[in-house]
Amino acid sequence: MRIILIGPPGAGKGTQARFLSERFHLPQISTGEMLRAAVRDGRRLGERAKPYMIKGELVPDGIILELVKKRIKLPDCQSGFLLDGFPRTVNQAKALRSSGIFIDYVIEIAVPDQEIIKRISGRWVHPASGRTYHVVYNPPKTPGLDDVSGEPLIQREDDREETVRKRLETYHLETEPLIRFYRDWENQGDPAAPRYIQINGMGTVEQVRERILTALGH
Repeated sequence: MRIILIGPPGAGKGTQARFLSERFHLPQISTGEMLRAAVRDGRRLGERAKPYMIKGELVPDGIILELVKKRIKLPDCQSGFLLDGFPRTVNQAKALRSSGIFIDYVIEIAVPDQEIIKRISGRWVHPASGRTYHVVYNPPKTPGLDDVSGEPLIQREDDREETVRKRLETYHLETEPLIRFYRDWENQGDPAAPRYIQINGMGTVEQVRERILTALGH
């Protein structure tokens, strides 16, 4: 089974991707995680991607495609995989199709903008340990301080509200046409087209998970 997850930043794609990966024994390919790892490790692709990530802009297709193609060639992807955060544009989707990499399901997790802003801009992190908090959903015992060490929490640049709004603007401009692309492809009756599924991303993680499994017939 080959699955693509689509949705705005903060929609819960990563959480649902991990569950589906375990449930169906699929390697999870998260371009976001791969990019952050490339930046953290100082690799060439990471240095090229970093300026775009800081500004909340989409990383150029060439960088993303290079990362994805390398990953898909590994042996654990031969029986299927789950793509989390890729493709994000129609050009990326077309490049994926032209490379002979076909997909079974495209799942969109839909969440309103205001909910996304609340989810992401409320995040704070303890940089030394990586422990994360949320001012609404998982607040620290003492505002602004890590529960364990008592050290100050910070807000990452890409979690700040102005950056989140920019990321959402970019998403609507660049990624929503991707939804139309997959819908149109499926409606054309092409047997190679993946099945497109839209999932309501509001509610608990478990509720969203059940909606996905029901849509997949499991």
